Amino acid sequence: MEKEQKKRVRRNKIIFTVGPATDSEDMLRKMIGEHFADICRINMAHADHDYVRTVVRRIRKVSEEVGRSIGIMMDVKGPEIRTGDVESPIELKPGEIFDFTIRPESGDEEIRSVNVNYANLINDVHVGSVVLVDNGLIRLEVLEKDSQRIRCKVIIAGELTSRRHINLPGVKVNLPSVTKKDQKDTLVGIEEGIDYYALSFVREGSDIKTLRNFLESNDSPDALIVAKIEDQQAISNLDEIIDACDGLMVARGDLGIECPFETLPQIQRLAVESCITAGKPVIIATHMLESMISSPMPTRAEVTDVANAVLEEADCVMLSGETTVGKYPLECVDAIRKIARHMDLSPHKTNFAKGLVPATDKARIQHAAVIMANELEAVAIVCFTRSGSMARGVSSFRPRVSPIFSFTNSNITIKKLRIHHGVIPFQMDFSKDPEETLNQAMTFLQKRGYLGTGDKVVVVSDILANDSVIDSIQLRTV
Repeated sequence: MEKEQKKRVRRNKIIFTVGPATDSEDMLRKMIGEHFADICRINMAHADHDYVRTVVRRIRKVSEEVGRSIGIMMDVKGPEIRTGDVESPIELKPGEIFDFTIRPESGDEEIRSVNVNYANLINDVHVGSVVLVDNGLIRLEVLEKDSQRIRCKVIIAGELTSRRHINLPGVKVNLPSVTKKDQKDTLVGIEEGIDYYALSFVREGSDIKTLRNFLESNDSPDALIVAKIEDQQAISNLDEIIDACDGLMVARGDLGIECPFETLPQIQRLAVESCITAGKPVIIATHMLESMISSPMPTRAEVTDVANAVLEEADCVMLSGETTVGKYPLECVDAIRKIARHMDLSPHKTNFAKGLVPATDKARIQHAAVIMANELEAVAIVCFTRSGSMARGVSSFRPRVSPIFSFTNSNITIKKLRIHHGVIPFQMDFSKDPEETLNQAMTFLQKRGYLGTGDKVVVVSDILANDSVIDSIQLRTV
């Protein structure tokens, strides 16, 4: 069980990406049971189906052994444009004319070229469009095009190798939102009971609906969908994407290539504020602690970056290469824990939740519970929920100092609550007597050092009495 210091519970959640550095039972045991990571991400850009089955079952096994269930997220690849294979690296020079061709051997023999995996690229780009290759390291400008190839001029030179990713800033690409590979990967995820699906390169709300329809048609209607925003079109359609998804990921890697890098902090803040105002969880991802892939200590800039995500009250921060191939995955998680727990005490949070207006009676109950906890500086909000909706609602209003200890009788709910800011979920059986259930929960929290005698606690629940649900708020002193 989680044993944080009283009044210093970490409210920001940690997602780690599993890989060779962390996929052993021993490392998973440390990540889940000792260092308290909340969600494990599987990146389908690098994982095959056998690996998914093996690692998901290993995570579940370890979670059961340490008594702490975590969520598992499958990050499906989504649509992408890549260059083809080259026999040897091509050293592009400034001012050189270079062709992207739609099939092998369709270019001009006098001009060097590379094939691309997307034939309709010719129709999507225009003369003057910018083509970025290999995470923006190589930059070209479109000079002309015909039915066979796109002719470009090299603006920023570099070495071109096989299967490099292509970005087209400001260009609407007509690729499918869910590819055949994504569908096959998702079917394996459904078989293994994946909790979250992160869909890459979401451009509009209908992309989310496409994946949701696929999940529903394959008997997985309750899986949660996280939309990854990675280009300018997603920013333009941000509100409709947030409305359609169950959570948002600010994927700063491609986003920082597709958009001017100086706008990235503003985009991040807009995304966080929009999600909190809409009551949806938001994840900050990419390059959080990139230097710790090879260093045991973060840079000062990285510390500030993580701290800003905490001050913005984002629900989660995510680690990628740091925990897949990095030398110091445990140190990375500990670094985020230290920063998050320290910054949680700051009075300078952005308080975006003030823009969230309760629209239902249940939301007004949740809002009232948070107001009470803030004014009384309650040590905790204790929440009883079966589906998780009560805890999610309380979390969306961002209590100023009170962690949300959520008790549920569902292991599935436990895993789905891991993504929400400030929610520390526990599983317990509910008594028919609500008072007995409450006493059991309070004793549980006292034994684990979360509560002490004299602490004020706000209790919020949807009590089942005589087959009716009764929402209630109480103030208790331990």
